[in-house]
Amino acid sequence: HPNSLKDPKLKDLKDALVDWINSTLEPEHIVVQSLEEDLFDGLVLHHLLMRLAKVKLPMDEIALTSAAQTHKLEVILGQLSQHLGPEEDQTKWSVHLIHNKDLLATVHLLVAMVKRFQPELKLPPDVEVEVVQVYDKAILHFVNKNMSSLGLQVADMDRQFADGVILLLLIGQLEGYFVPLHDFNLTPVNHSEMLHNVTLALDLLIDAGMDVSSISPQGENRK
Repeated sequence: HPNSLKDPKLKDLKDALVDWINSTLEPEHIVVQSLEEDLFDGLVLHHLLMRLAKVKLPMDEIALTSAAQTHKLEVILGQLSQHLGPEEDQTKWSVHLIHNKDLLATVHLLVAMVKRFQPELKLPPDVEVEVVQVYDKAILHFVNKNMSSLGLQVADMDRQFADGVILLLLIGQLEGYFVPLHDFNLTPVNHSEMLHNVTLALDLLIDAGMDVSSISPQGENRK
C-alpha cells in the first residue's frame, strides 16, 4: 500500500542506509540518493561487497542491459549469501525483486549487510515492526478488495480474523466457491465454535495446496 511506504520510521531507516552506503563508498566517489533508483543495476552492491567482504568479482563494472544487470545481481547475491550465513532469512529479497526496485526487498538486503559487516552501526529501532506494518496494510487492502463484493469491510485483521468467519469467506471468494453455511458458525459465540471455523479454514487451505504446517488453529506458530 503506497501510503505505508511513507511511514516516518521507514524514511528514517532509508536515510540511515543511504548515509551508510555513502560513507562506505566515499573513497570510490560513489554517491547514492535513492535506494529504489540507485541499487537495482548491481553497481552499488558490487562496490559494497568489494569493500566490506574484500572480494573481487569477475564481472564488468557497469551493466547496461537488463540481462547483464540481472546476471550481475545473481553473482552478487550468490556471494553475499555465503557471507550472511544460514541464520539470516534470505527469502526476503531476490534478484527479481532487487532488479524491479522493490523497496522492502532492498531495505531487507541492506539491513542484513549492515548486521553482518558493521554490527556496531545502530540503525533506527522498531524497523522490523514497521516493515511488518507495511505488509499488514498491503494485506488489509487485498482482503478488502476481495471482500467488497460481499459488502464486508475489515479494519482490524487480528480481531476480525480470530473467529475464522472472514477467513472462510475470503477463501471461498479467492477459490471461487461458497462454503456452505451449515459447515461453519457464521456468528460464533464461544471459543470452540471459533476453533471449528479456523480448523475448517486451514483444512480448505491444505486442500488448495498451501503449506500451513507452521500454523495451528489455536494461533500458535509451530516451529
